[in-house]
Amino acid sequence: MIAKPGLDGHDRGAKVIARALRDAGFEVIYTGLYQTPEQVAETTLQEDADAVGLSVLSGAHLTLFPRVVDLLRERGMGHVVVFGGGIIPDDDAATLAAAGVAHVFTPGTPLPTITEWLEQALDDREARLAS
Repeated sequence: MIAKPGLDGHDRGAKVIARALRDAGFEVIYTGLYQTPEQVAETTLQEDADAVGLSVLSGAHLTLFPRVVDLLRERGMGHVVVFGGGIIPDDDAATLAAAGVAHVFTPGTPLPTITEWLEQALDDREARLAS
């Protein structure tokens, strides 16, 4: 699932990622603009998503990303792989990792890097859940 939480109205990058994931064989749901963290978590639950990609260009990533992670955990979905993208400084990426965001991609990341990373992250998650 790809989501645009918050008041950020720039979704070109999210749409590019959604298409790249779809073209790589993933089933992708794009939630659209202006989603609250609660809406993202609820859609993740309803759609039984394995991963959630969050895109924020507004600078609110330190608030929105951890809130989505927390809401997923509260709903018993701590196994969902949460990754993000946007204009995110390296120091903030480390903070997000500590909050449970599996990876942060910044502009210019090659699309195959993202699709390959997600495939591996989901494989690793399956292995952990099976053991």
